[in-house]
Amino acid sequence: MTLPTLLPRFAPLALALASAPLAAQEIAPTPTATPAGCAAVDSDAARLACYDRLFGRNAPATAEADAAAQQAAQALREQRQASRLSQGEEKLRTRVGDIFRPAPDDSVLANAGRGSLLDSRWELAEDSKLGPFQLRAYKPVYLLPAFWTSDKNQMPQSPNPVNSVTTPQVLDSTELKFQISFKTKIAENLFGDNGDIWAGYTQSSRWQAYNAENSRPFRETNYEPEVMMVFRNGYSIGGWRGRMTGISLNHQSNGRPDPLSRSWNRVMLNIGLDRENWALVLRPWYRIPESRSDDNNPDIEDYMGRGDATLIWNRNGHEIALMARHSLRTGDRSHGALQLDYGFPISNLLRGHIQVFDGYGESMIDYNHKATYVGVGVSLLEWF
Repeated sequence: MTLPTLLPRFAPLALALASAPLAAQEIAPTPTATPAGCAAVDSDAARLACYDRLFGRNAPATAEADAAAQQAAQALREQRQASRLSQGEEKLRTRVGDIFRPAPDDSVLANAGRGSLLDSRWELAEDSKLGPFQLRAYKPVYLLPAFWTSDKNQMPQSPNPVNSVTTPQVLDSTELKFQISFKTKIAENLFGDNGDIWAGYTQSSRWQAYNAENSRPFRETNYEPEVMMVFRNGYSIGGWRGRMTGISLNHQSNGRPDPLSRSWNRVMLNIGLDRENWALVLRPWYRIPESRSDDNNPDIEDYMGRGDATLIWNRNGHEIALMARHSLRTGDRSHGALQLDYGFPISNLLRGHIQVFDGYGESMIDYNHKATYVGVGVSLLEWF
């Protein structure tokens, strides 16, 4: 294969490497706290943090911010009671306020959870907001030069005959996988000091880089753009803090012609909770129906599921993420998957990354194919 032929295929990887330093500034080494050193910092958030250190203005810890918010909420309840608000009106205000709460004059409630894991990625606290159109990290960004499968899917199938392969593909068991992912805020504070709109994009590719016999093809690339409306929350449950609730419109496809075309569109509910060193994200979803004749994968929900949950532990540069999803059906429609990712420090801007997947739907083309996958490589960004 000639160099001009290879170059377009490296474009997604080049984009990942080019954009990574922007997002990686969040974990870059701390600059020298001098006026000149702070002025040289490119990132708005990092530059502000530098000046805060220089002049001794430290943000409160997450626990302190939560405690202050609880005290402010109690004072607000007492004030409402003193004003003799009706019980029905009080309940309505409390319920609505938990989701669309405007900041009081001292903004304490609006800064609950500042510095938490979810706040660090979604700018939930009022003082964490950086404004629209700032490139931000989303899902992990990694390169796995060794990505092995226990069972190659040489003849992808679908209930739609148009989308069933009839000639076996020549595939290697070991390939290269990489993923890029980023998001940006389009608008913020649509409801008082709450309610932000985000646009995100994730792309993952599986490249048969070692398959010289078959001209080293890209076996599968998945494209996933989405738009999300995200609200800050302020509730507690079992030692966890409910930080965010969102609703999103999600498209995922592999951009290929028949018979290899796979795609679906979903409306997702996003629920995020965290506690010290832990985060939990729950995502039930509804698939937007398509006509039977146009549906590349009519039974995809029975394999790639109707929801997933991701539990993340992060401490001292080490991060473990466990994703579980299921079809939420029984019998012969009961299918799911588990994925474990482990990131560990190598340098200030680079981590080792190990990924293990078992079940159905590691990629769109494999949505109804069960296998175990093991990948080893490096990551530029993890979840947090």
